[in-house]
Amino acid sequence: MSTTHKVLIGLMWVFAALLVSDAARAERIKEIASIAGVRSNQLVGYGIVIGLDGTGDQTTQTPFTVQSMINMLSRMGVSLPPGQSLQLKNVAAVMVTTDLPPFARIGQPIDVTVSSIGNAKSLRGGTLVMTPLKGADGQTYGMAQGNVVVGGAGASAGGAKTTVNHLSVGRIANGATVEREVSMVIGQGDIVSLELRRTDFGTAQRVTDAINLAMGQGTASAIDARQVQVRLPVNLGERVAFLGAVENLNVTPMKMAAKVIVNARTGSVVMNHAVTIEECAIAHGNLSVSVTADNTVSQPGALSGGQTVGVTNVAIDIKQEGGALQALKTGVNLADVVKALNAIGANPQDLIAILQAMKMAGSLRAELEII
Repeated sequence: MSTTHKVLIGLMWVFAALLVSDAARAERIKEIASIAGVRSNQLVGYGIVIGLDGTGDQTTQTPFTVQSMINMLSRMGVSLPPGQSLQLKNVAAVMVTTDLPPFARIGQPIDVTVSSIGNAKSLRGGTLVMTPLKGADGQTYGMAQGNVVVGGAGASAGGAKTTVNHLSVGRIANGATVEREVSMVIGQGDIVSLELRRTDFGTAQRVTDAINLAMGQGTASAIDARQVQVRLPVNLGERVAFLGAVENLNVTPMKMAAKVIVNARTGSVVMNHAVTIEECAIAHGNLSVSVTADNTVSQPGALSGGQTVGVTNVAIDIKQEGGALQALKTGVNLADVVKALNAIGANPQDLIAILQAMKMAGSLRAELEII
C-alpha cells in the first residue's frame, strides 16, 4: 500500500470519527423545541381519603375535615343531629393534583397525586372518594377516585417511632377520568410555530436549515432566536405524519454561553464546558473564631459560710489560616479550570467568594449566576 493510500485511509477514519462525534452531539428537534399551542394544563381538587387505619386527621385540630364529611353525608341523605361532634380517625382531607395532557379525550384515564393537608399520620391503605378536578378557569375537567398507593411504611410503639419514605403523599395510577376536553389550536392556517426551549439564534438557524434540507427549501423560516415557522402540507391528512417527521430530524444545537451557577444556600458550584479563566493571582485565607465555655462549680471551704455556685469560664480563640498567593494560568477548557481552582485548596463556600472576586477582576470568562 502506497503512502498516498495510507494518508487517504487515515483522513477517511478521521472524517468518520468527526461524523460519529457530531452525530453523538445531535439531538432531535422534539428535544430542543416544542410545537406552539401543544401544552398540558394543571388540575387541582379538594377531596377526602377514607378507610385509614387510625392514621387520619385529628378532627379537633382540623375542623374542615369534619365539615367535609358532614357535607358529603348530607348529599347522600344522611342527616346528623345539630351540634353533633364527630371524632373521626380514619378520614383525612387531601388535595388532588395532576396535569391534563395535550389532546386528552373524554374518558381517558390519567394519574393523580394525593397529598394530605391536615395532620394525618399516613395515607397508607386509604381510598380517595370521588373528587372533581378543576382547571384555572374553575371548570371541572376530570373526576378522581381510587385506592391510594403510598411508597413508604411507618411503625411506632412504646414511645419509639420509625418511618421509611414519605407517608403523607400517595399516588393513584389511572385514578382520574377526563370529563372535558381542551381544544388545541395548532398554527394559524397552514403555518405552525416551533418554539425553542433555549433562546439561541444559531440553533434556530440550524433547525431551519435541517427542516428545509429534509422537507424542501422554503418550508421553514426562523422568525427570531426562539421561534421557527414551518409551512404545513395543504392536505390535512398529511399534517400529522409531516410534524412527526419534523420532530425526529436531528439537529446539533449551538454551544451554550459560558456560565457558572452558584447555589449560595448549599455551596454547590456548577460550570459548563465553555468556562475559561484568564491568568491571575489569588490569595485566600480562612478566618475562624471559636468560643468555648467550661462550666465548673465553686465550692467554698468548710465552715466559711459561703455558698456553692456555678462558674462559667469562657475562652475565645481567633485563628487565621495562611493565604499563600496562588498563580492561576489561563484555562483553555473545563479540566484546566477545575485543576486551577483545586490548586487553591478552597472549599465550595470559599469558591463562591473567589469566583465573585475573579468575575469583578475580569479573570472569569463566564456569566456568574447566583441562585
